[in-house]
Amino acid sequence: MAYTKHDTAIVDEGAQLGDGSRVWHWAHICSGAKIGRNCSFGQNVFVGNKVLIGNNVKVQNNVSIYDNVTLEDDVFCGPSMVFTNVYNPRSAVSRKDEYRNTLVKRGTTLGANCTIVCGVTIGEYAFIGAGAVINKDVPDYALMVGVPAKQIGWMSEYGEKLDLPLTGAATATCPHTGKVYILKTGHVTSGE
Repeated sequence: MAYTKHDTAIVDEGAQLGDGSRVWHWAHICSGAKIGRNCSFGQNVFVGNKVLIGNNVKVQNNVSIYDNVTLEDDVFCGPSMVFTNVYNPRSAVSRKDEYRNTLVKRGTTLGANCTIVCGVTIGEYAFIGAGAVINKDVPDYALMVGVPAKQIGWMSEYGEKLDLPLTGAATATCPHTGKVYILKTGHVTSGE
């Protein structure tokens, strides 16, 4: 089994795409991209050369994933969300040697039209609301909204808001899976 692509899509020679991945209308995958299995790239998606993408990543329409962005397994990129790779761009100043690394960890959701300012790490299973602007690191399981984004809660791996305070010590159970989540010293972990 190999990847599939629409007739209008461009996958440059040298690009690595895992089995079962799909590339839809007018998408462009550059030659240096490394992409895992069972990924989906919607209409008008661009993937740069220095991009690493894990397995089962879903990239909705009109998303550009620029150099120095890494998406781990099971990341969801909502329609028209934005990555950057230069912190202080100027048209007249070349800053291609100043790209900042952005890491989006496993299971994260990036909502429609959100913006991820380069140089941040977004923790596992974080949930970035539609239209939010992320300009600093985000903890695992954090629910972030607004401009600039602020944390307003915690999310389960299933994608449900957990009944946990932002700080302190507490536990909560996902109503869909029964999985227990533990809040301690400002961080959430999942209990096994």
